Amino acid sequence: MCNLCNASVNFVLDRDPGTFRFGSLQSPEGQALMAEVGYSDERMGSIVLVEGGNVLTESDAVLRIAGRLQGPARLLRLFRVVPRWIRDPVYRLVSRNRYRWFGRRDVCRIPTPDLKDRFIDG
Repeated sequence: MCNLCNASVNFVLDRDPGTFRFGSLQSPEGQALMAEVGYSDERMGSIVLVEGGNVLTESDAVLRIAGRLQGPARLLRLFRVVPRWIRDPVYRLVSRNRYRWFGRRDVCRIPTPDLKDRFIDG
């Protein structure tokens, strides 16, 4: 329901060769995946990347995803040189203010039939 989240998913879908699947952390499928990898976080306001049983969150997840995209977006991965103790607070600041800065919508994205397999939610 977050405009920033929706725009981010669209950004990745447009540049991803098919590596990533998306889902809501609050959905039954998302909760099952989090339990499977042993991840629990009450905030559930963060991006979570599950990769080979490893869990990356916040700026680490964003930068890992960016590094796997096609085109100039891959260059975002260069921000890994910025220490995590700086990156993650910036990530949290944006996360806390995302509705105020970017707005919200009443419904989440419904994937088109050709993109349905890219989403884990029902």
